[in-house]
Amino acid sequence: MSQPFSRFLHPFDVARHPSLEPEVKRAILASWASDRSAVKDQPAMRKPPGARRAVPVDDIFAAMRTLDERPDHTSLQ
Repeated sequence: MSQPFSRFLHPFDVARHPSLEPEVKRAILASWASDRSAVKDQPAMRKPPGARRAVPVDDIFAAMRTLDERPDHTSLQ
């Protein structure tokens, strides 16, 4: 994929993609979170080259966190 991020509209589209390996998802999301993708004068927004619109960096980090969650993991109370 030359510009894998241009296929996706939102970070959760990447995180939930059924056929991408977790390492690929992380690489795509890391590229989105990069300062290279920062929107000028809007440091909380990212718009990678080829992306249709900017997204909040918090959404990118939230999508990355979902990759760390295990479906069988329950919180300790």
